[in-house]
Amino acid sequence: MDSLAEEIRACRLCADKFAQTETAHEPRPVVWFRVGTPILIAGQAPGAKVHESGRPFTDPSGDRLRQWLGIDETIFYDRDRVSIVPMAFCFPGYDARSADLPPPAVCRKTWHDRVMSVLGQVPLTVLVGGHAHKYHLGARGSVTSTVQGWQDHAPRVFALPHPSWRNTAWLKKNPWFETELLPVLRARVQEVLND
Repeated sequence: MDSLAEEIRACRLCADKFAQTETAHEPRPVVWFRVGTPILIAGQAPGAKVHESGRPFTDPSGDRLRQWLGIDETIFYDRDRVSIVPMAFCFPGYDARSADLPPPAVCRKTWHDRVMSVLGQVPLTVLVGGHAHKYHLGARGSVTSTVQGWQDHAPRVFALPHPSWRNTAWLKKNPWFETELLPVLRARVQEVLND
């Protein structure tokens, strides 16, 4: 596991591509996983703030995600409790409209299957955003339809929208997410942490 993490940290597959984005940045893979953790957060890709900090979800979306999970930063950043494996380990940059570019497919193809095979079966997997839904569930519908079907995969897997501020309107349109799904998710988080 340690050698795989070091290989990912050293990855420069997207260096030329990132140099041509609006941010013109160098790759900085953010690696945060360990075998045996009871919770896996499968996300999309690090954002600009995470690229700077080198720690996953060190931004307002991370604050919202921790609130959804009902855990604080101490638990969230405890690598013995939580692994965080995005579809791409580096910040992909912004497009001309200042929106995050999608995770580069080469990252998933090169690293993701290897990481998932090493991690094995995890008691609780939290899928954050459409890219993670597609990979882990084979989801073909919208994020809304996938999240609405949360009971099809619970209690082992929960599909969530991305906790970005851009999804605040989605949260207002879908109040069932906070009233029905989140209490069950928080209870499951506590259950696997206390096992």
